Amino acid sequence: MAISRAQLLKELLPGLNALFGLEYGKYEDEHAEIYETETSERSFEEEVKLSGFGAAPVKAEGASISYDNAQESFTARYNHETVAMGFSITEEAMEDNLYDSLSARYTKALARGMAYTKQTKAASLLNTGFTTFNSGDGVTLFSTAHPTVEGTTNANRPATDADLNETSLEQAVIDIAAFTDERGLLIAARPRKLIIPPALMFVATRLLETTLRVGTADNDINALNSNGSIPEGYAVNHYLTDNDAFFITTDVPNGMKHFVRTAMQTGMDGDFDTGNVRYKARERYSFGVSDPLGIYGSRGA
Repeated sequence: MAISRAQLLKELLPGLNALFGLEYGKYEDEHAEIYETETSERSFEEEVKLSGFGAAPVKAEGASISYDNAQESFTARYNHETVAMGFSITEEAMEDNLYDSLSARYTKALARGMAYTKQTKAASLLNTGFTTFNSGDGVTLFSTAHPTVEGTTNANRPATDADLNETSLEQAVIDIAAFTDERGLLIAARPRKLIIPPALMFVATRLLETTLRVGTADNDINALNSNGSIPEGYAVNHYLTDNDAFFITTDVPNGMKHFVRTAMQTGMDGDFDTGNVRYKARERYSFGVSDPLGIYGSRGA
């Protein structure tokens, strides 16, 4: 359906002072605070988690050395989606427009719609990671029981969900330090960045950027700030749907990933018979997680 003069009635009349509604700003590339971006040349990508060796045992004098086995643990799969949208303008609407360039104005709106979809898709893994979105190991992205080959489990969420405060953030740092590999060996995981919705930005500032403890008359230092527990500070993601949920990215490699199969492409053409001009935008990408230990989350009390 082409945009015709019927939809642009006021733009065709003299005396119009201003056109507005398409100049709103947008939150740019907030997914980059959460995901590592890589390119892809395939219809999908798979990443396999490997199990290394366990702790080395003591060898008794004269005894044979012990041999251990390595194996694959689980596979994470990234299925690329095609996101595309376009619009068409009639030849008459283009001819009779008295003011701004129609194509320039609506291509900006097209770019804004494409960007919005990308950010909501990126945030959806966090928004559904407590309930429906599963990581490659078969449990939800945020779980107290991520299974390992050894038979133990890892927890990348608290046993009891808590709101963002000094106690819950300190416990998250402690929980991340307890992450183990597939054979139960500690992996020296550390927090990187706190990811929060807009409703928590002031709480995060007080927790991470003050030198003394928050909400107490005692003259204690702020241990989170003094220890540099969250070295990259915090980032606000405006597409998170739970106002009291918070997340922490970790330095565990191959965690949250964004694959770009085809970067944003735009195009236009004119139809010979109708004279209508069509514009489109298209890209292919996927968001997912390889190692769920790359992120920690609490959905609030």
